[in-house]
Amino acid sequence: MKRRSSLHGDALPQGAADTSGYTPGHTPGHTSAYAPTTFAPRLLAWWDVHGRKTLPWQQQRTPYRVWLSEVMLQQTQVSTATPYFLRFTAQFPEVQTLAAAPLDAVLHGWAGLGYYARARNLHAAAQAVVREGAGVFPETLDGLQALPGIGRSTAAAILSLAHDARHTILDGNVKRVLTRWAGLEGFPGLPAVERELWRLAEACTPQGRNADYTQAIMDLGATLCTRARPACALCPLQADCVAYLSQRQAELPTRRPAAKRARRVRRVVVLVAVSQDAVWLEARPAKGIWGGLWSFPEFADLTAAAELHGFASAQPALARVWPTVLHSFTHYDLELVPWVLPVSAPASASASAPRQAASVPPLTGAEPNGRWYPMRRTTAAKTRVGLPAPIERLIEAVADATAAGIFSSDEALGERT
Repeated sequence: MKRRSSLHGDALPQGAADTSGYTPGHTPGHTSAYAPTTFAPRLLAWWDVHGRKTLPWQQQRTPYRVWLSEVMLQQTQVSTATPYFLRFTAQFPEVQTLAAAPLDAVLHGWAGLGYYARARNLHAAAQAVVREGAGVFPETLDGLQALPGIGRSTAAAILSLAHDARHTILDGNVKRVLTRWAGLEGFPGLPAVERELWRLAEACTPQGRNADYTQAIMDLGATLCTRARPACALCPLQADCVAYLSQRQAELPTRRPAAKRARRVRRVVVLVAVSQDAVWLEARPAKGIWGGLWSFPEFADLTAAAELHGFASAQPALARVWPTVLHSFTHYDLELVPWVLPVSAPASASASAPRQAASVPPLTGAEPNGRWYPMRRTTAAKTRVGLPAPIERLIEAVADATAAGIFSSDEALGERT
């Protein structure tokens, strides 16, 4: 980890005074007139004129709404999170309604946002707040961090935004702003660099207007100090920003060290059992990809699917292999090979598992926990279960094929098996 020692990157002469106001050895020194004491005033003056003030979570700023927004905005852009926040708060307007809701309903409301552990943690944390705090969120960092899914920066954001209390945040936007402004090198995810960033963030946090400052520094990172093509000409911090003055915006923050191994690809066969207007879905294990969501049973290959599907009323003569569905995760790519298998009509859409327990697919866990899921939108809207985005799209394609009468004859749709 490297830090510049003067405004233009040259080392301070021996014996020269560092007028930055930082603790020596903790944060980069500034020899310009700008110091941590002027960082917040400049930022707040910019935010007063240009900051975002009409985002839905900025209205009725309660701990519950702030918490929801902070969790949704993790790994998610504002434009994507906004409609989810509006729908989520309409369905779960307060922490008590979220705590009382079935997990399936919560996952259904979250479906499409990804990183589903966030939704499971939201549900668990809401239940803890209701159970242990009678619906009142803790008002200390330690109390909030004891809840599932809430870390140091999220806890600080809740207290700052909801109560205007002085707490320091350090999310991805703030790390980018401070790293560039101070010229701090080294990947921000490394412990030593992160410690330095926390010290720097604490030194810049003002004694007043904490809610506005917290929103302002997040806004600056989201709207001007962006990853690519930052709008430095409009930035209130450009006068002493090391990255701007040295034209190193593209280099800072330092990127994560490149992984040496090739990107992994996982390929599985999914059993798409179709019966009239329903498909068979099973709950995935709580841990792992799409944890707690509903999906099709998975098999290692087509042979295993054909031999172990477990449906006594299947019509294998009409089975087809559909085109592979591709889906990318952070660290690997998933290839889903749909094996579409018509099955005789179930007694009802909520019929119990028709598959033999001994024929559970090898990749989905122990006892089958399944249900017939209605494909028609008007009916499916009432069936609130969480579905991964690629599975929901596949269900829609199967619904279209069913409506076209594909499964009522020997017409070819995909490759015959």
